[in-house]
Amino acid sequence: MQKSKLRAAAERIWGGVEMTWLRVVLLAVGSAVLTAIFLIVPIFKGTSFERMGVYMEAWVLFAIFIIANCRKPIEAAAKTFVFFLISQPLIYLFQVPFSWLGWGIFSYYPRWFVLTVLTFPGAFIGWYITKRSWLSLLVLSPMLVLLGGMGFGSLPNQPLAAVFCLAQIVIYLFVFTESAAQRAVGILIPVAVAAVMLFNQPAIDTSGTLFLPDEPTLSESATVEAEDTAIADVALVGDMVRVHAHKEGETRFTITDGDKTYTYHLRIYLDQNRAVQIEITAG
Repeated sequence: MQKSKLRAAAERIWGGVEMTWLRVVLLAVGSAVLTAIFLIVPIFKGTSFERMGVYMEAWVLFAIFIIANCRKPIEAAAKTFVFFLISQPLIYLFQVPFSWLGWGIFSYYPRWFVLTVLTFPGAFIGWYITKRSWLSLLVLSPMLVLLGGMGFGSLPNQPLAAVFCLAQIVIYLFVFTESAAQRAVGILIPVAVAAVMLFNQPAIDTSGTLFLPDEPTLSESATVEAEDTAIADVALVGDMVRVHAHKEGETRFTITDGDKTYTYHLRIYLDQNRAVQIEITAG
């Protein structure tokens, strides 16, 4: 009896909401504001919350919520597309006054525009998860692969993101499938993704020369010191820094130039494609 009540409650959320155009617009604007806050406010830097502006797990949630509450495939396609068409450029627009790139921050938007265009056919096909059958599982499978990869890829530095991805997997399998067999097959998909990633961990031995975010002008006598050289070695190359990464993690480095001191946060991590990324932020 309790299970049936739980399922009824879940189906009210994932199929019982009237997804009007006004709600689509409000959801788009609200999600953009929230994402911009996570990207702008320093306390969220390097946390699982900041991922909302970089990775796709939160946007999978929004897309499936819209799709599940539409009555026809073409409605799901149109409303999901408009949601992304509004939300994604707004995120960059809200950041302009706070970013050292200014309007140049829109240089990161083209990738999200391509994804926005793809949401139209993706949501049209994705609507068939509402059939709650083996077809639903087949259509849902790419999202399970994506969530499994992003969830495992966020470990060990961002466990909250991993929990968020796992929670979505569990919810979608509970809501959009009918039998235990379907759910068993469904849970094997992200487990298999995580297993493949576990046994294909890349060794980190990567170097890169990067501009400093505040673009200071340094003299030839400037020196740099990293707090944890086990994570990365840092050297000056003119007004840039050469980072030699050794392992995932976060540390700080300080540049001293006469009576001026510049402190930076350095983050080494693997992205969703398991490629090594080097990120430098001021402060």
